Amino acid sequence: MGKRKLKRQLNLLQVIMLGTAGTIAAEIFVLTGHAAGIAGPDAVLALLIGGLLTLSVALNYCELATTYPVTGGAMTYVEEGFGKGLVMFLVGSLDSLSSTFYAALSAIGFAYSAKVFIPGLPVVPVAIGVIIVVGIMHVRGVKTAGNLQILLGGFLLMVFTIFIVRGLTHPNGFHWETFQSGKVLFENQSAWANISRMLMTIALVYNAYVGFEVIADDAEEITNPQKNIPLGILVSLGITTVIYSLVSLVTIGTVPYTALAGSETALTDAVHFFWPRIGVPVMGIAGIIATLTSVNSAMLSATREAYTLSREGIWPRMFSRLSHWRTPYVAIILVVIISALVSLLQLVDLLSYISSAGYMFVLFWATLAMLRLRKKYPNIERPFKVPFFPLTAYMAAASGILIIAFASHSALLFLGIVLFVLSVIYYISKGIGDLIKNHEKVEEEVGGGRILVTTVNPKTAVGLVKLATRLAEHQEDTSVCLFSVVKAPLGISKSGLDDLITQKSKFQNELLQNTAPIAQGKNVPIYTKYKVAPNVETGILNELKSHNPIQMILIGWPSIDTKLRLPHNIIKEVLLMAHKDVGILRDRGLNGLQKILVPVGCGPNARLAIKLASKLAYQGQVKVTVLRVISPNLDEEARDDALMQVHEIIEEELGIMPDYINAQIKPAPNVIEGIIKETEKNSYDLLIIGAAEEVYSPQYIFGKINDILIDEVSCSMLVVRHFQAEPALWLRQQIKQIEE
Repeated sequence: MGKRKLKRQLNLLQVIMLGTAGTIAAEIFVLTGHAAGIAGPDAVLALLIGGLLTLSVALNYCELATTYPVTGGAMTYVEEGFGKGLVMFLVGSLDSLSSTFYAALSAIGFAYSAKVFIPGLPVVPVAIGVIIVVGIMHVRGVKTAGNLQILLGGFLLMVFTIFIVRGLTHPNGFHWETFQSGKVLFENQSAWANISRMLMTIALVYNAYVGFEVIADDAEEITNPQKNIPLGILVSLGITTVIYSLVSLVTIGTVPYTALAGSETALTDAVHFFWPRIGVPVMGIAGIIATLTSVNSAMLSATREAYTLSREGIWPRMFSRLSHWRTPYVAIILVVIISALVSLLQLVDLLSYISSAGYMFVLFWATLAMLRLRKKYPNIERPFKVPFFPLTAYMAAASGILIIAFASHSALLFLGIVLFVLSVIYYISKGIGDLIKNHEKVEEEVGGGRILVTTVNPKTAVGLVKLATRLAEHQEDTSVCLFSVVKAPLGISKSGLDDLITQKSKFQNELLQNTAPIAQGKNVPIYTKYKVAPNVETGILNELKSHNPIQMILIGWPSIDTKLRLPHNIIKEVLLMAHKDVGILRDRGLNGLQKILVPVGCGPNARLAIKLASKLAYQGQVKVTVLRVISPNLDEEARDDALMQVHEIIEEELGIMPDYINAQIKPAPNVIEGIIKETEKNSYDLLIIGAAEEVYSPQYIFGKINDILIDEVSCSMLVVRHFQAEPALWLRQQIKQIEE
């Protein structure tokens, strides 16, 4: 069973626009003048060469992304090639971080571009507002993001087409004399000087070519990936290269490169000549849209990297949680928060350096992974195979080294700092994680403490002790405590209290005689204890304050229905107030324990039910079925997703998928009917189910569904509640609303 996946919903047009509009960003407006200042008319050739150098990387990505059409991009390829380790952590984290910072950079660019039309516009609030709006759109579904990219990308392509056509045909547009401005290509300079100048220009603009990486990052959400991924990558790169080259050609051929040198408004400077009235505001709007598409694609890439890092267990598991739209909403929230915080700094140069250096590092390691995977898995199915291999891969690696060699020293310095910090984080978190795992393992094996069994019914006590013994038998120093409460009203005399204690002691001795053989047969210590209190629930809660730790409270189902009256009864009070895990058993003849059914949702109570079922099946012949009841109207993809989610819950709780556990999904008109039919069909001995969040409502004992099931199912039933602090409970309720 594979991991839970994102939903495939991006078609070819959306993919092309994600790559194209995500690449044609603010850089074309800002960097054209800087490129002209470095290389003059040779900048056009540099842009063409940059596109050709990027082609080798793009071809590698076509093969890698179709071989592994899952979310994550370069990090996934590095994992497959080099395994889960420091390199994978650095590549994935740096890729996500670079994209997050680039989203912040683009949002700030959006705000500055908008100030052209609204001079008094505050930069930071507008940037944060854009980030939040795009984040909300991403939570609602990547298809929405893809449609936005089509709309905005289409407008950009139309504007640049008009720019190029008018620039080449208008009398005041492109002229060869202006383009050369008295300068001949490679004139009066040494070969090394020309090459260095070209490479410096390529290094400056190279980051503006790799927008196609977002396609690989989101491969898991692309329909027909074997066809649409390579087409999307190559077409978007081709369009980008043509547009960059022709736009720079028109610009430098309209305004002398000496006048453009260092200008951050080169396109607007040129459009004054051949599109004077409408062109200037249109190019201003295009600049705004270009930054918006960059925010969209960068955030998409960052969130999918964070999601994959979490799904692979490199980052905390919470970032791989999916909404009911099957989008990684926790990862999206994380990226939105970090991008918004970074936007507060308005450090445009710093953000640009970090994102550029990060992308260079990521692309270089992706290329090395390509070489390693060809040797490691020579016979794996590759829907797209890179031509002229390994020459293409060597060219990609060499171009990466050249770009890094001629990149800004500040970018390389920032790259080194970020890599050092990430490495420290990796080793610290790995050390802490190992300590936690070792502690949990020792704690599980050593055990300790006691299971508190509370009952006033001798028949119920037998079933409770059977469960408690099974839970305790594989742990050392774990005992079963038969606990009773001496209900003493206020003002009772000493002699009256002594009589009550004598009666309770006699009752406890009888319980011990009936249940001790069960525990002793498994070598589990068992003893009795009582506490004086005005009522049972107060006695139990007071016992929880004792120094001898309690692992769990087990309570039997009352034989008299009047004891279940709402809103106040013993079970309800303990469920609400006890700061320990609680289990309520309705014993319908727990003589043997061969088959256990665990219906699950996603909450902590369901996870506790899985954990207890696993302990009850420990070293035995018990078979556990973990069941999720689904709507009969779900399509095949949604059913597969539901089953994979059940597998993930089991693996997250137990660490593995044990052989004795069988995960299933069953369609039914409603949850109650689905569970009852399953118990009748397969004759289960015990049903373990987590209490619903309605347990906190005065209308129910365990929740609407559980209250019905405990009366209707024919087998024994154990309802469990995992203790949660109030803030955690509130947060869980908010999460549930998003995921459902």
